[in-house]
Amino acid sequence: MPQISFFYGIVIFMNFMDHAPAHFHAWYGEYKISVEIVHGVVRGEMPGRALRLILEWLDLHRDELMMNWDRAQRGEALTEIEPLK
Repeated sequence: MPQISFFYGIVIFMNFMDHAPAHFHAWYGEYKISVEIVHGVVRGEMPGRALRLILEWLDLHRDELMMNWDRAQRGEALTEIEPLK
């Protein structure tokens, strides 16, 4: 799983040729979630503060995430996305 961003101890990944809908994965310690890019639907468990940071980052980078999703579906290299500051 290629890492595309890292902030506040949260690692953001995206798989190549993964199943729909378009989504990314976030890990924070032992917590792991997947987040749909378009609707922000979360699957898994994440502490509240970390989840809020992830969703804020999603809102800022939705277009870049969709471009990476398209690249991943074609098996192309993914671009890093600026971390939340």
